[in-house]
Amino acid sequence: MLLDFEKPIAELEAKLKDMKALASDSDDKIQEAIKALEQKIIQLKKETFENLTGWQRVQLSRHPDRPYALDYIYEITSDFIELHGDRQVADDKAMVGGLGTIEGQTFMLIGQQKGRTTKQRQLRNFGMANPEGYRKALRLMKIAEKFNKPIVTFIDTPGAYPGLEAEERGQGEAIARNLKEMFALRGTGNLHYYWRGRLGWCAGHRHWRPRVYARKHLVLCHFTRIMFVHSLAKLGIQKSRQPKC
Repeated sequence: MLLDFEKPIAELEAKLKDMKALASDSDDKIQEAIKALEQKIIQLKKETFENLTGWQRVQLSRHPDRPYALDYIYEITSDFIELHGDRQVADDKAMVGGLGTIEGQTFMLIGQQKGRTTKQRQLRNFGMANPEGYRKALRLMKIAEKFNKPIVTFIDTPGAYPGLEAEERGQGEAIARNLKEMFALRGTGNLHYYWRGRLGWCAGHRHWRPRVYARKHLVLCHFTRIMFVHSLAKLGIQKSRQPKC
């Protein structure tokens, strides 16, 4: 899938591919044209991605071709063993986690998985965790604490699942309990990798005192401006006294 601002780059890359297919090693003029086109593509990419608008950055953070948590996990580990269930209700497919080895060191890896096809997205609930997902994440962190293993989390989500069923099963309580329990966790180290998230979900998912890495074009938000202004208005704060967002 190509975004609108990526199409000029893709057109030049397709032209370059055709030129390379037709070019002869002995044809100096064509080789020079290929090199010039390669430089033009590099320059266009630089100009395009250095001058993105706010919405274009959001589009990149949501790009369906970007890697998801399991893509990273299976790429950096050779023996990942996924662990399932919260031992109370069910196994939330939106939350994945387990043990894996990276350069001889065992880590607890926890992340959120969206899925690529429609069927996968339905199975993963579009990456929106239910209460059992938060409880599973906490269970895995407790295992890591017990066996003194570092924790790595991969955060990429539109937010916690806002459905009635999730609220009935204690969505708010599950997030709050995670916050409380994670403040007391002991461990050897924690690394968090962000590329899209909302603060409530992120807080309920990740461990504190971390080392944090953010992928370029990260989108991390809590309130939208409209929600924020509306909330202030409900509190009786006049528009003229509201802070700018």
